[in-house]
Amino acid sequence: MKPQEMALSGNPYTARLVLLLSGLVAVSIAGTILMAPDLFYAGYGIQVGSNATLANELKAPAGALLVAGLLMFAGVFRSKLIVVSLITATLVYLSYGMGRVLSIAIDGIPHSGMVGAAGIEIVIGAVCLLTLLRVRRTGIN
Repeated sequence: MKPQEMALSGNPYTARLVLLLSGLVAVSIAGTILMAPDLFYAGYGIQVGSNATLANELKAPAGALLVAGLLMFAGVFRSKLIVVSLITATLVYLSYGMGRVLSIAIDGIPHSGMVGAAGIEIVIGAVCLLTLLRVRRTGIN
């Protein structure tokens, strides 16, 4: 690629960096929920304790989030998976964020940490979406 093409289309490692960071966030959150749900949810004022039903309900989506995070990581190492990984990251983060926004509209304002999480998820999802659009437009991996 010529230097002027690089300047117009951006750094070819941007998509990999976005996937690395989004995958790290997803895997970290999922791992903490799966291994220490009390620790994770205590920050939101939720006590899991010995409630096996609640723990089960919280860990099920954490398993899916873990797999999605690993798929995000896969795009860092395999060029052929960058688009799929970015689509996954975009859908995961925007669906979590927008799901929280919908809940706020229907159920009211939750703990401030949940509101903050919605904002962070929407920002990460938007960055992933913009990166996906750039990769699709330029073909840069």
